[in-house]
Amino acid sequence: MKAAIETVGLAILWVAVTGVATPGNLAVGVGLGYVALALAQRVPGIATTLRHVGLGIGLALYFVWELVLSSVRVAYDVLSPRPKISPGVVGVRLDARTDMEITLLANLITLTPGTMSLDVSPDRRVLYVHGMYIDDRDAFERDIKQGFERRVLAVLR
Repeated sequence: MKAAIETVGLAILWVAVTGVATPGNLAVGVGLGYVALALAQRVPGIATTLRHVGLGIGLALYFVWELVLSSVRVAYDVLSPRPKISPGVVGVRLDARTDMEITLLANLITLTPGTMSLDVSPDRRVLYVHGMYIDDRDAFERDIKQGFERRVLAVLR
């Protein structure tokens, strides 16, 4: 897992140094980052590293998809004469346990328009999330758990 984060970090550094932020240049950066770490004998196996990099890319693509969908929905409601919001706060039971897992999950939720992470329970088992569109609390929780949390845990574990 650490090697995957380091590889992505080196790829981002490559993009920053070259000044070319294209998917192709990012892919070159991932390849160069992996080779650099392999030469430094810090990568335990190519399959594990590539799997985590792939899961990270999948998480990023899922986030962008959710960002677009929620942005359109919020923009439509803002421009609509009769908004269809049903706001509320839902306690989402967490499978995430580490600070990094909880923080990443909470930030992804907050960065998505229409939702905002409010607090984590003292025992770190529940994340309280405010949503603009909560018609069914169980469905809202299920969407977070099967969407963001599942992907975050796959990347970080």
